Amino acid sequence: MTAGQDLVRIGVFYDGNYFLHVSNYYNYFHPRRKRLNIAGLHEFIRNMIAREEDVDSRFCQVIEAHYFRGRISAQEASQRGNQLYNDRVFDDILMSEGVVTHYLPIRTRGGKKDDKGIDVWLALEAFEQAFYKRFNVLVLITSDGDYVPLIRKLNSLGSKVMVLSWDFDYTDDMGREVVTRTSQDLIREVTYPVAMHDVINNGLKNNDKLTINLFSQQDYNQPKPQTADFDDSLVKQGIAMNMNNGYGFIQFPPNNLFFHYLDVVECDFNDIHDGDILEFTVEKNDKGQDVAKNVKKVESEIPDDPNAW
Repeated sequence: MTAGQDLVRIGVFYDGNYFLHVSNYYNYFHPRRKRLNIAGLHEFIRNMIAREEDVDSRFCQVIEAHYFRGRISAQEASQRGNQLYNDRVFDDILMSEGVVTHYLPIRTRGGKKDDKGIDVWLALEAFEQAFYKRFNVLVLITSDGDYVPLIRKLNSLGSKVMVLSWDFDYTDDMGREVVTRTSQDLIREVTYPVAMHDVINNGLKNNDKLTINLFSQQDYNQPKPQTADFDDSLVKQGIAMNMNNGYGFIQFPPNNLFFHYLDVVECDFNDIHDGDILEFTVEKNDKGQDVAKNVKKVESEIPDDPNAW
């Protein structure tokens, strides 16, 4: 492509709940044990479109990026370990990469969480932005067949559509089988369907730089800082046991205490192994059961008598 060639204008639109689900999978259940990296993903998109359009990647630029997600209230997030802090850290990452965030409050209807409307908002915003910005390629990060009408409308504007999607399955921390599959109707409608699970697995095997850069070097689930009035007398110690994907237990007489990856501070959950000594506080869950919170790995020798804790 010559220097006088027009720019390939790219718009990226994230189904945020889906993206978080995929990122959690890679961080807690995939052998890579890392989260997806926004900057690396945009670089991957530019190079993928450059290859498909047969142009130099310098002439492929992301000019708009939008992230849509339902969000729980600040009060509820503050009761979920590091959730409030982690949300803010991820917002900082999105902001640093120029991604515009769109949040709708998650409401409780009939005892169930409901973020109805976020997919409609994404579709309307994507169509409007494509109409005014005239994207050459609009990238959707989703697996939902409900976006088929949007894709047809985008095609009518002359915008090509690329979909990045993942197919995978695993057993979650409650022992349930989780299966994620991409709508075949969605795949049939788009110009460039990209099966990211295959791309990533093959790229990691071949030590491909673009694939490696899809993953964060530092997890954005950073620890929540302790407040100045944190009571050290509440901190207990116990031994990690039965570590699993996303959760574990702490040996602490008279009962073993459950903890979730969101309850870990000052280290990565994946760095905790059976036999490690942990510091933590004891709190009640919504069922009135004792659980471990503010879990932190400590470097020390195992005491001869754990009951002394």
